[in-house]
Amino acid sequence: MPEHVSILIWFGVVLPAVLVIVCAIGLAGYRFGLRFEIRRRHRVPGLPALPSQRGSGPHREYVELTPAERAAFAGLMRQLGDGH
Repeated sequence: MPEHVSILIWFGVVLPAVLVIVCAIGLAGYRFGLRFEIRRRHRVPGLPALPSQRGSGPHREYVELTPAERAAFAGLMRQLGDGH
């Protein structure tokens, strides 16, 4: 260790470097373990506590518009389209 460098400066360099290395090793181990955890997990087709869902949604409602309503709607769309 050089004579002109204090012990506090060495701790300021060595301590963060050691912490970075320890964190990197810890994160790598966590990721490696997580990868195996995902592989071991069994796929469950559904949750047994929830009731089964029906295959289709509600029926669609359809309302026939009169020609005056269609013209009013077209005019509204033109107004909104011009206001970009």
